[in-house]
Amino acid sequence: MTDLTQLSEMELQEVIDKAEKALKDRLVSKRKEVIAQIKELAASAGLVVEIHDADKFIDRKNSKVAPRFRNPADPLQTWSGRGLAPKWMQALISSGRSKSEFEIK
Repeated sequence: MTDLTQLSEMELQEVIDKAEKALKDRLVSKRKEVIAQIKELAASAGLVVEIHDADKFIDRKNSKVAPRFRNPADPLQTWSGRGLAPKWMQALISSGRSKSEFEIK
């Protein structure tokens, strides 16, 4: 396993993103296996099971919004443009700079 203490912030964020994706993929795969087992058991008993896929519904509480702005001094600090602006953005705007300068393209 990689020594995480030797990684930069950007590399650590990349590791986290990859781990979250791997976990999500594994959970989706496990869910499909369980659904297949349920349908097989139901069929052996002469039943038909209809399973509605909950993944099709959007969970707005947990959905992430892509960042629109990045702090030039610290690339790990981003802001989606929603809600109260972070202190780094407020400081840049109060110094006379425009938000559009920090948009992620």
